Amino acid sequence: MSCGTAFFRSWCIVICSLCGLLLAVVGPQGLATGAEKGDILTVDKAKPDFGTLKGHWLRPDGGYILDIKDIDPNGKMDAAYYNPRQINVSIAQATREGATLKVFIELRDVRYPGSTYTLIYDPKADQLGGVYYQAAMRQSFDVFFVRTK
Repeated sequence: MSCGTAFFRSWCIVICSLCGLLLAVVGPQGLATGAEKGDILTVDKAKPDFGTLKGHWLRPDGGYILDIKDIDPNGKMDAAYYNPRQINVSIAQATREGATLKVFIELRDVRYPGSTYTLIYDPKADQLGGVYYQAAMRQSFDVFFVRTK
């Protein structure tokens, strides 16, 4: 056996070993990421469906209602807000950041000069939680919404 043939066989063994190691690490499901230690999220779970956000949401500390009626594939939402009367929603947008669903709502109405909600969906608690910025008072408040239906 010549030196060139031995060298070629050695490289083939190294390459096959690396491919086998890669398959053992990646596994049959493909690449996965973990949000928490021990969690495995497949590609399907890494992009949650915006439809999860649709529903009637109540902010228990004041009876405020956020009604998310529909969401298009780009995250534009058809949403209404009540306190107790309807308040104009100027922007309603959902976004994905990895496995996290986020909601941004801007209110433009009397006493609501650009007040905003910046919320994150918690699938374990089935809640929207985050910050309400009250533009007229220039103050931020930690808030959460619970699903009522």
